Amino acid sequence: MRLPRAIAAIVGLGSFAPMLVGAQGETKIHEKGRCAIRGHCGKQSIFGGELPCPDNDLAQQPEDAVRQKLINLCGTKWSEGPVCCLDEQIDALSSNLKLAEGIIASCPACRDNFFNIFCTFTCSPDQSLFINVTKTEENSSGKRLVTELDNIWSKEYQSGFFDSCKNVKNGASGGKAIDFIGGGAKDYTHFMKFLGDKKFLGSPFQINYHTEPSGSDPQGMGALSIRPKACNDEDKSFRCSCVDCPDVCPELPAISPHEICHVGLLPCLSFAVILVYSIFLLFVIALASYVTYKERRFRKPERVRLLQDPTPSDDEDEGEVMHRGGYMERSHGVYKLNSVLSALFHQVGGACARFPGITISSSVFGVALLSLGWWSFTVETDPVRLWVSPSSAAAQEKDFFDQSFGPFYRAEQAFLVNNRPENDSRPLLDYETLTWWFDVESRVRRVISLDQALNFDDVCFKPTGEACVVQSVTGYFGGSVLNLDPDTWKDRLNHCTESPGDPSCLPDFSQPLKPEMILGGYEDTGNVLDAQALIVTWVVNNYAQGTEEEANAIDWENTFQAVLGVVQEEAAERGLRVSFNSEVSLEQELNKSTNTDAKIVVISYLIMFFYASMALGSVTVTWRSLLTNPSNALVQSKFTLGIVGIIIVLMSVSASVGLFSLAGVKVTLIIAEVIPFLVLAVGVDNIFLIVHEFERVNISHPDEEIDERVARAVSRIGPSIFLSALTETVAFALGVFVGMPAVKNFAAYAAGAVFINAILQITMFISVLALNQRRVQSLRADCVPCLTVRKANSFGFPEENHGGQDAESTLQAFIRRVYAPFLLDRRVKVGVVIFFLGVLTAGLAFIPEVPLGLDQRIALPSDSYLISYFNDLDSYFGVGPPVYFVTRNVNVSERSHQQQLCGRFTTCEEYSLPFILEQESKRPNVSYLAGSAASWIDDFFYWLNPQQDCCKENGKLCFEDRVPAWNISLSGMPEGPEFIHYAKKWIDAPTDASCPLGGKAPYSNALVIDEKYTTINASHFRTSHTPLRSQDEFIEAYIAARRIADGISQEHNIDVFPYSKFYIFFDQYVSIVRLTGTLLGSAVAIIFVLTSVILGSIATGAVVTTTVVMIVVDIIGTMAIAGVSLNAVSLVNLIICVGIGVEFCAHIARAFMFPARPIMEKVPAEFRGKDARAWAALVNVGGSVFSGITVTKLLGVCVLAFTRSKIFEIYYFRVWLALVIFAATHALIFLPVALSYFGGGGYFDPASDGGLEANLASRGYRSSLVHDDYDSDEY
Repeated sequence: MRLPRAIAAIVGLGSFAPMLVGAQGETKIHEKGRCAIRGHCGKQSIFGGELPCPDNDLAQQPEDAVRQKLINLCGTKWSEGPVCCLDEQIDALSSNLKLAEGIIASCPACRDNFFNIFCTFTCSPDQSLFINVTKTEENSSGKRLVTELDNIWSKEYQSGFFDSCKNVKNGASGGKAIDFIGGGAKDYTHFMKFLGDKKFLGSPFQINYHTEPSGSDPQGMGALSIRPKACNDEDKSFRCSCVDCPDVCPELPAISPHEICHVGLLPCLSFAVILVYSIFLLFVIALASYVTYKERRFRKPERVRLLQDPTPSDDEDEGEVMHRGGYMERSHGVYKLNSVLSALFHQVGGACARFPGITISSSVFGVALLSLGWWSFTVETDPVRLWVSPSSAAAQEKDFFDQSFGPFYRAEQAFLVNNRPENDSRPLLDYETLTWWFDVESRVRRVISLDQALNFDDVCFKPTGEACVVQSVTGYFGGSVLNLDPDTWKDRLNHCTESPGDPSCLPDFSQPLKPEMILGGYEDTGNVLDAQALIVTWVVNNYAQGTEEEANAIDWENTFQAVLGVVQEEAAERGLRVSFNSEVSLEQELNKSTNTDAKIVVISYLIMFFYASMALGSVTVTWRSLLTNPSNALVQSKFTLGIVGIIIVLMSVSASVGLFSLAGVKVTLIIAEVIPFLVLAVGVDNIFLIVHEFERVNISHPDEEIDERVARAVSRIGPSIFLSALTETVAFALGVFVGMPAVKNFAAYAAGAVFINAILQITMFISVLALNQRRVQSLRADCVPCLTVRKANSFGFPEENHGGQDAESTLQAFIRRVYAPFLLDRRVKVGVVIFFLGVLTAGLAFIPEVPLGLDQRIALPSDSYLISYFNDLDSYFGVGPPVYFVTRNVNVSERSHQQQLCGRFTTCEEYSLPFILEQESKRPNVSYLAGSAASWIDDFFYWLNPQQDCCKENGKLCFEDRVPAWNISLSGMPEGPEFIHYAKKWIDAPTDASCPLGGKAPYSNALVIDEKYTTINASHFRTSHTPLRSQDEFIEAYIAARRIADGISQEHNIDVFPYSKFYIFFDQYVSIVRLTGTLLGSAVAIIFVLTSVILGSIATGAVVTTTVVMIVVDIIGTMAIAGVSLNAVSLVNLIICVGIGVEFCAHIARAFMFPARPIMEKVPAEFRGKDARAWAALVNVGGSVFSGITVTKLLGVCVLAFTRSKIFEIYYFRVWLALVIFAATHALIFLPVALSYFGGGGYFDPASDGGLEANLASRGYRSSLVHDDYDSDEY
């Protein structure tokens, strides 16, 4: 597009105005009424501009028609007196000034100063007072041409001129007008120098602007006494709008940056919990000291009493002899709900054991039926549909934006970075490197895609309909290596980075290239030649998902990646490094990451499967049994049970996937990776509990039928499995009510899988368990039941020890003899409580430090080429992402709404949308906005200005004869159908040199016109964010944009929302803390209610719930230390932590509330009441919890440490390792102690009362277990 080249040439009006003047002679005389230049004298070259002739004659009176032209152009002050310009000069000056006016007209002060300096320069009758011709040349016609002159203007005027224009915005680009009219000058000296420098498409001769006369004979010269207009001038007719003049802007209410409450260096929450814990610790120390003092004080009187009364009473002796520790506390009787559950599970277990064939076939058939839903199986990989609720504001706003304005364009970007060693001082930017890079870009433009044979020109974004947008340093050289001169390229690069709006620096798509967009790493020195990175962005059109056009773009991007892959190797040979990214790269690399992770996940599961299968037989296949009768191992092995247990886990997952796939719930990668882990954790633990309980029943009821033994075991352990499965299912199911699809779908699949797994375990697995026991009693080998092992016995021990078969594994024996007595020691219990409350305090203290977000680099394989790209993006790219403030269903054809959305007219609302965005951009620390918004309505109304010579109908200028005439008060501007009529014309008007305000290039997709209802359904105002480097900055930028849009909506009662491409991914963080609290809080509440009801004790329910809360809090605190951010992935993991925490705790809690009589009869005498039941709970199920879930999960988690994916290492390995450690320690250490202090009263469990047979069997069992810690006389 030729527009900016023409504009910049026009803006160098120091050339065009004087080049239209003529006369002969040099400026010898400097006095009032005398000229210095006048008339045209020709050109220096064929391509040069007309140069003025030196003319030191007197000014002359113009003809009336000429004077009227001058008055119309330059104002009424030219209505009388002689001038130094001719008719042809005024015509040329008029056409040139009108083109410049298209950029600066929104600020009357800037326009007046601009017009004044060039009208005065061209036509002032006193030219010789401030113009001195210093150099002339003679052309081929013998005429002398002015090639250089001095132009004297006061410092006050030059600085005032610059100040009035420096903040004027170019509506279409969103940049500053000074980039076009002043080459991006930062002060008035550079501004005036840009206007006067001789250059192609600029001034054809040199104009030296001075504040004082120079040379040997300055007599009579001096600046004219002209005062510039200020943008906040007292005369309201010259006052500019807020958008173009900060001094007139209303002050917005102060917004304090978001800060967390601190006490010194500590967050308030951290300080509070540490203070509370310290007070508690001091209280415990004081109490312990007091108790110790009391014990010592009464120790001597006690000894005296014992000496005086050595004989215990009959009652005391009887009590010591007759009662074991476990029976010192009276039970609360029978809990009816527990009795009902036990009876129900007794019937279920018996039926499944008696009819294994029917049970197994029915289970397989049911699972197969549910698995038919796999035909509807689909995986959701689209991040938008994965992490954002379709009903959320962000998702609906994205859909509205895409449907209204089209999808946001695709960006392909590359960084060329200096990678040479420190001892190599060669810079990145040298002639050889730039020449090579020109060739690289040429290859990218020429390359043809493999499938559709498309090149870059076929898919690129063309705002003007001609040139593709490529933002690169090569644009400063016209995109051609022919313009790269080995001697002058450095000077040109320096000039273009200082004045990107210079026409010689504009790329072929005619928009200025900001240096921070194309060069990086020079901030320390400020010299662009020291840049450490060269940045190139190719912009490609985007289309709706699944369309042929999108496929074409992806096809070209794949070829682009191949080209850049070759370029990477070439760069390495030069000591450089290339990193790149295409729009499709992230999705492709994430899929690679998933494929890589799959292997590690499978290995992890296989290790857990193998361990579970082997460990199940640890009770009956011990080292003792192997040494005494190795043949028993073949029979007593439970490898088949383990395999069946694993198969049941897979069946439950398959059934859940089939069920919910049939219901249209899509599978996510999180579900595929996490659900098997979750179900395996729950399922393996239940299998261990069932098998171990069945072994105990085999001991206590060895002569009963297998069916009855199985029924007894299930009636005993079934309620415990029911408790854990129900609480987990309900806790997971709560997530279904969350809008985020990733969490919602996970919750559905997890709840279904856990529930189905529990049903299959209590039915199908029970049938397999009964079959397995029949195999054992038939002395058939495990895995090969057709083989009979004659030397084995069905008890796994020598026949002589049959009656006292040791059903204890080494682990169970250790818990009974060593661990449980040690843990329940009074002093140890106090230490345990203090330690775990200390850990809880630390967890709470670290909660405020948990960051939010999910760095894209973490989700990629460690060797992905995108990691270096994202690192370079953070280090070198100095521009933030674009952001659009979108108006929805605002009838802009009405004046009131026009005033709410305009920014450059005197009657615009004080807090109109552009005003607010302008002011917000001035406090980027809280708004994260950079630069002004491109206001389409302002540019549209200025396009209607007849002086712009843009809008024409039937060969006549629009609004030329309108009453009232076009003005900056909006009076007479179109409304209703007329507004829609002209808006349509404007949106189709080309943006070219003749009319830079045409809407086609910058605004063709900025508004949606509804002709039927004469309204604008949607429009947007474009600006950009500041550079965003971290996840926190992205989140804060989104929150700030939402705050600004909401404020505008409330101020004007209209619908405005912000949109940027990244918002859809960060919307979750606005509410994720609240969502996390709600989900976890609801899950904890459900756990409390269900455990209290099923266990029959509010106190025990509170202890279990508190323990689970402590586990989760400790894990959250660990997240802060381990660098795990809070996001949807970690939220899912925290829900898992709640479920697994319940699994760890529920079985121990139930064993505490319903202690097994055989276990209670073994409680050492020193334990009484709750201590005795806590001991029994540890001995009963502690081993199963440790070996069944702790070790299984620990083995599986440790394998994840070897993954190549950072997301697995951080969000799965670290969190799950913390889960296993904290859940195991809390369940096996803290929970028994807490129950011994605060647990509810116990109940009698009918399922554990086996009558006389069980009593005799247990007595025989005890008689064979004579250990040092037991006194046989007590029995």
